[in-house]
Amino acid sequence: MTDLSRWKGKTALITGASSGIGRAIALRLGTEGLSVVVCARRAGRLDEVAAEVESAGGKALAVPTDLRKTDDIDRLFERARDEFGGIDVLVNNAGFGKNQSLFDGETETWRAMLEVNVLALSICTREALADMSRADVGHVIHISSMSGHRVPGPAGMYSATKFAVRSLTEGLRRELRARDSDIRVTSISPGFVETEFAEIYHDNTARARETYEQFQVLQPSDIADSVAHVLGAPDYVQYHDLLLRPTHQVS
Repeated sequence: MTDLSRWKGKTALITGASSGIGRAIALRLGTEGLSVVVCARRAGRLDEVAAEVESAGGKALAVPTDLRKTDDIDRLFERARDEFGGIDVLVNNAGFGKNQSLFDGETETWRAMLEVNVLALSICTREALADMSRADVGHVIHISSMSGHRVPGPAGMYSATKFAVRSLTEGLRRELRARDSDIRVTSISPGFVETEFAEIYHDNTARARETYEQFQVLQPSDIADSVAHVLGAPDYVQYHDLLLRPTHQVS
């Protein structure tokens, strides 16, 4: 049984929380006694997630946010600080992927992947660290991908963004060690998870269905369980990169 009692009364910010993995993480942490700040672009869906957390007895703040806009990120953290006093746990879950070839991919699509998966993740991390550094306690969790450990077919740019997340995770770990900080950082890299991702990635509903029906794939709740497990580790344990695959996934 994962014990998250140390985090009760603390605040977690989850990006990309309007559906899928982000929603599952918000609901899990909210029911474990953390106040949750949820952000995404879809305001209506975000409000529904916040309402679910509150109906389960938790505290939630929904802040519609476009992570490609710096002003939106600044406002997100201002709202979190005004409402809850700052961030103790950051879950960088938001991610954007398209099956775009390096031969003829669209520049704007490449830019969107880099801005959401790498730049916004870094900005959110910097802002959360400013809060965590006050008491030198906190945890940064990046929801990455198995695509950060191998290049699946033609998805070169998407995979490159996830390789960057691996580098950013280790870079932050080294910086925290140089400061002798108790703040921890973890990357969680799932394989196939049944979310909206595949349909967006392939821009094809049938291809998405094939992806998720070929064998039993992971569910968003499995990733939420992994987040809880990481947060529940003793102070002296830091999970660095947690890889999760469905049992029958080959690559």
